[in-house]
Amino acid sequence: MPTKTDRKDLLDIGQNCAALRTRMAARGVTRAYDAALRPLGIKITQFTLLVTAKYEAELSIGDMADFLAMERSTLTRNLKLLAEMGLIEMRKGSAPRTKVPVITPKGDALLTKAIPVWRDAQARLTAHMGKTRWKEARTLLTDLSLVPG
Repeated sequence: MPTKTDRKDLLDIGQNCAALRTRMAARGVTRAYDAALRPLGIKITQFTLLVTAKYEAELSIGDMADFLAMERSTLTRNLKLLAEMGLIEMRKGSAPRTKVPVITPKGDALLTKAIPVWRDAQARLTAHMGKTRWKEARTLLTDLSLVPG
């Protein structure tokens, strides 16, 4: 027979659940970057994929998913949207049956416009937290991204 949920347990979860707190923070940060990038017609998730496609040229979809700690199906859907927007194109990779997202000239031009916008949003976030707290948070977030599943 199930027992009654203890309010102390619920309060503990609300105050201390790492998953809840990191997801809340991620949503808040995402809203801020999305608002900054909205005039360019992209979201922060799309921006980071363009950056990755440009910086990590020849990275297969599977390797890109691993690199970004994303589900492959989620990445594939996002890359399809970027391809429909003309910002990337999918090319055959060097390994059999692999595809590589490659930034197009249109995507590169958008990325050139978006980087200063990102820098401004990043500066606001850093100012909000303070440089020391941001450096600490960055280290903690990196550590959290490496938690075994």
